[in-house]
Amino acid sequence: MSMTAQPLALPASGKVRVRRRLALALAAVGIVASLMALGAWWFGPVSAPPARNPFGMGLREAAPSGSLGAAILSIQAGFFKSLQAGVRGLKENGTAFGSLLLVGFAYGVFHAAGPGHGKAVISAYLVADEKALRKGLALSLAAALVQAVVAIAIVGVVAFVLHATASTMNRLATQVEVASFAVMALLGAAITWRKAGKLSGIAALARDPLAGPQEEGCDHAHLPPPDALDRLTRWREMAGVALAAGIRPCAGALVVLVFAMAQGLFAAGVAATFAMALGTALTTAAIAALAVFAKSLALKVAGGRGAAGAVAMAGFELLAAAFVLVLGLSLLLGAWTLG
Repeated sequence: MSMTAQPLALPASGKVRVRRRLALALAAVGIVASLMALGAWWFGPVSAPPARNPFGMGLREAAPSGSLGAAILSIQAGFFKSLQAGVRGLKENGTAFGSLLLVGFAYGVFHAAGPGHGKAVISAYLVADEKALRKGLALSLAAALVQAVVAIAIVGVVAFVLHATASTMNRLATQVEVASFAVMALLGAAITWRKAGKLSGIAALARDPLAGPQEEGCDHAHLPPPDALDRLTRWREMAGVALAAGIRPCAGALVVLVFAMAQGLFAAGVAATFAMALGTALTTAAIAALAVFAKSLALKVAGGRGAAGAVAMAGFELLAAAFVLVLGLSLLLGAWTLG
């Protein structure tokens, strides 16, 4: 028998499974994109320009249009003034440190309750994957800390190392923001592909319960055990979620850091930024907990419906994963369109 240099091809059944998996992933993305487009058309614009501040700092802040959006931005501006007053008071008499941290924490709680992609990413990931409540709490805290560290790094590097202006700081913050959207899209693509495979497998078992998993390739173990690979994949995904949700710096943190630096109290600004992060983590964790409990309830309902319920839950997880992908792509498109 002669040996050839032809590349090995997937068996026909393997090609069919890959095509079926790809079709499920594309269908989920199409459904989610259509629903998001319909929602955008129905509710109209969902963003408003950010409130002005004396330093010209801050990324675009999402807020509903109309009177509600104006109220949110007005409250946010009030927090900015309170934070600045706290820094001034700390410089004048040194007794306002506690109130500065308290206002920073309250701002984090309020700010995280408004629109934002971080909560959406964490909640959708928890719905798409088998994550316990403690994982959601850990992700919320990790994302908030990443957000604080990124804001401190941007202001510290640009101001202390590069001695650059606020406009340079804004450009750097915007580039980091775009990077977070890209990470979100890549993360969504990876989870969507995995969930499409899960749905395909469950649907196949529902049609033929006696059919076991069929793997392509040889029967030799060239890779670590499946459990080890699964744990590694999940840790990578969780790190991606924390980055996608938190790498975009908070506009309020940038404002208070720049103002504190201008007053010669950068350390106080850093402390206030971490207080904001704790407040943000608290609100985000509460929203994530709602997502976990909602899925737990859905699992109980689906558990009494046999194979059909299992297929429905797998499909729901696939749609949640596709939401992360579509949200990341739409934010990337929006950032590119706005320049």
